[in-house]
Amino acid sequence: MSDSDHSHDHDHEHEQFVHPTAAHAKKKYVNPKRPSPFMIEPIKAFYIFLVANAISALFAPIQDCDETFNYWEPTHYLSHGYGLQTWEYSPDFAIRSWFYVGLHAIVGNVRRLLPQSTKLAEFYFVRYVLAFICALCQVLLFRVISFTLNPRIGLFFLVATVMSPGNFHSSTAYLPSSFAMYMSLLGAAAFMNWRGGIRTSWGIWWFAVGGILGWPFASALCAPFLIEEGILAILAALSDSQRLFEAIMRVVRGGVAALLLAIGDAAINTFFYKKVEFVSWNIVKYNIFSSTGGPDLYGTEPWTFYFRNLAINFNIWFVLALLSLPLFFVQKAFSAKHHDFVYGMRTIVFLSPFYMWLAIFTIQPHKEERFMYPAYPFLALNAALGLHIILSALGNSDPKTLAGKIPARLKLLVVVSALLLSFDLGFARIIGLYTAYSAPLKIYQPLGAGLIGQQGLGGRGDHVCFGKEWYRFPSSYFLPRDMHPKFIRSEFRGLLPGEFSEARTGFGFWSGTWLPTKGMNDRNEEDMGKYVSIKECSFLVDTQYPENHDSLPPNEPDYIADQENWEVVKCEPFLDAANTHLLARVLWVPDFSFVPEKYRRKWGRHCLLQRKS
Repeated sequence: MSDSDHSHDHDHEHEQFVHPTAAHAKKKYVNPKRPSPFMIEPIKAFYIFLVANAISALFAPIQDCDETFNYWEPTHYLSHGYGLQTWEYSPDFAIRSWFYVGLHAIVGNVRRLLPQSTKLAEFYFVRYVLAFICALCQVLLFRVISFTLNPRIGLFFLVATVMSPGNFHSSTAYLPSSFAMYMSLLGAAAFMNWRGGIRTSWGIWWFAVGGILGWPFASALCAPFLIEEGILAILAALSDSQRLFEAIMRVVRGGVAALLLAIGDAAINTFFYKKVEFVSWNIVKYNIFSSTGGPDLYGTEPWTFYFRNLAINFNIWFVLALLSLPLFFVQKAFSAKHHDFVYGMRTIVFLSPFYMWLAIFTIQPHKEERFMYPAYPFLALNAALGLHIILSALGNSDPKTLAGKIPARLKLLVVVSALLLSFDLGFARIIGLYTAYSAPLKIYQPLGAGLIGQQGLGGRGDHVCFGKEWYRFPSSYFLPRDMHPKFIRSEFRGLLPGEFSEARTGFGFWSGTWLPTKGMNDRNEEDMGKYVSIKECSFLVDTQYPENHDSLPPNEPDYIADQENWEVVKCEPFLDAANTHLLARVLWVPDFSFVPEKYRRKWGRHCLLQRKS
């Protein structure tokens, strides 16, 4: 980067960091020679985000059974009148919002109004709409990063997002943490964008939507922006008390809007639960103040969990994100340019949400990959800024400096190699996930949920049963003609989902949302009422692992081998994680003869079985 580039950069950056209420920020001045503030036009960036998200919508396996049981199943109940019900939806606990689920049910029902509608088409249509919304939110933040920080940082933000397996998981997952991620993108875009006025109220609103409709804890991500607003307001008040009043009003406006949304959410949940419920508060109460053990009942992980997980899902970008703040301080210490206080503070504010989120969740014993989703946009932003700082230092052509002595071509080669390596690792992870775990999205095809007219095997209302594979069930959208999912007992000793009552009583179509439930508890204690006898099953889903030579537990026999009672309808390869080397579990490793046996992937088969008559 030449000195003239740097000076343009500085003027460009400085202008964006001028507080918009300052008098000289209000003059409209357009420099005809100024280059575009974008390295890729926003509409093209939108298409790139959209393609990446559409790939996720089409191919991403459902990673977390919570997505099936807590979101797809209640949505299926609203649309089709039956579905599995987890204890979280029991009126006794009410820690899931029907507002959030209802929005997705409306989207699914829009697909039913279009021609050639099938249940499977509804499932994928919801995913495509999520992909579209996510891309829209991503491009809005890309735009703001490009003209507030630097066009190159905007470009890196796009690359870090699109190339990462993290985005492949999170962009179209039907989870409140994904929804909170969309709102993080919009909230950050509002807080960062000072063009034509400060948008604190909008920033608060978007984070509140993410917290109230999605996941309450995600609202905490706006804390650094609000602290910044407070510091600037106090500094402004020293010279002009009117500015302090304006800042307070901005926060009040955002707060009032958030309160109105919370009241609307409570009203909708009151309609469904038939009693007044503030679901966001119930979630916080259960997770923080629960006397029964709260989320820790579902497993705890060591502090390294998120570091390993983010390293797998963001590879080089995660390292850059962790280094971004130290790099910024080093750049400030060695830079000849002196930015003003506001510039330095704003940059630190932009970088801090990711560190804050990672620290808070590393301390919690119960850890899940999806808890990181709301901070993914901030990870990509930090990584982009970190890479920009490194490239600015490398781009120094002054022969007195170390960076200036390295030949330009070598520098380019190193940077391009690092980006290519990141792309290869990300691609290998995505292909690895799809090939290893996509079987549950494919084996139900012979039943006919994807066919118009739903012609397929089995009769109306047949039971499709799950033993040890209960958590791989992709949702009732894959079962046509009122076929119901049922559970037979395996070695699992926790609480399985029950079913929404299909009784039609009282006012409203969905009495299953408020009728009292049996056998639900928040202690993850097994309830025998959730099982049926295997004699009631017309179909059964099971997985066979040929590499596993241990004796099988009594409740988990090899049903696939039981050819006397069951015939195989359709099988798909499924990774045998227990017998596969860590490297081949994490990334796609080809099955070529030159790959050592130790590193090759070992396979089982995930099958749909039909009872022999």
